[in-house]
Amino acid sequence: MSKNYDITSWPMDTSEKNYVVTAEEKEKSKYSNLVFEFPKENNECVSDGDPDDFVIHPQAYFRGARQIPGSRFNCSFQIFVKPFCIDRVQHRHPNDDEYLIFLGASFPDLFDFDAKIELTLGKGEDAETYIIDKPTIVRFPAGLSHCPLNFKEINKPVLFLAANMMPMFAGVYDLPDGQSVGLAFNGPLQCKYDDDKKCDSCGACLHDKWEKE
Repeated sequence: MSKNYDITSWPMDTSEKNYVVTAEEKEKSKYSNLVFEFPKENNECVSDGDPDDFVIHPQAYFRGARQIPGSRFNCSFQIFVKPFCIDRVQHRHPNDDEYLIFLGASFPDLFDFDAKIELTLGKGEDAETYIIDKPTIVRFPAGLSHCPLNFKEINKPVLFLAANMMPMFAGVYDLPDGQSVGLAFNGPLQCKYDDDKKCDSCGACLHDKWEKE
């Protein structure tokens, strides 16, 4: 039998808190590498000829270990407002799970959902295409081929999150000619080590440790 606890009676920690607010305090703090403020970002992955107004700008992305060294998680936060097909080519993540989350973006009600989205799981004869027409989360176990992902009908904005359990987004894409190619994408960010170039997903920064020297 479970117990009911009255947490309002629990003592509060009344000791003086060590607040971390200013840039100088963050620089000196012990855990500052674990707290990252989202930069504003625009999705540059649009096929030639496709308009980019299918999604609200700017967008928010957590680029994993590039932004919090040591992280094994990355995630996108986008609000779709027009039909659009992304990831037309099937891909898989050989060693890590991925989750897709679909919620209504007519805030504050996340369940105010009016859209139809087609998502394919599996490959060849095993493939199944699902119609997402209500708030949904989908898990792709490591190795499971998935996509295309087609936002076919959007009558109300959709909050879309793609979360990978890896330091940065990477997948193996199975091309129509039978070949498979690996692709990694760390976002249109400034290189951590070179101020003169954007990230090219070399992976060097993924091996940094979060602890300060």
